[in-house]
Amino acid sequence: MFWAVLLWFLSDFPGSALHGPGIPGFDKILHFGYFFGGAGLLSAALFLRTRDQPDWRALIAVVVGILAVIGMVDEWHQSWVPERSGNDPADWLADLAGAFAGALVFRRFHRFLT
Repeated sequence: MFWAVLLWFLSDFPGSALHGPGIPGFDKILHFGYFFGGAGLLSAALFLRTRDQPDWRALIAVVVGILAVIGMVDEWHQSWVPERSGNDPADWLADLAGAFAGALVFRRFHRFLT
């Protein structure tokens, strides 16, 4: 929950308040990284709720699905923030890629939680 609230807060900054390093596409790296982390957190939360070996395809699908919706809401939210474009399909694709990669990395390294 904290992750989603922090995303809303970060997305609320006007465009003029954002000063990146001037690298083209750097915002896509940030989107990927933030959703990569979110996928790891959500995967861990769902994994720890199961007593048996989880159905990994279902867990990854749920994680990516939830984060896809959050990414869409984030893009919509940014469309109402001054000096932010929002509704950027490339941002949303970076969110999806980060979510999928984060869930897959969690799948690979989940055994360190138990």
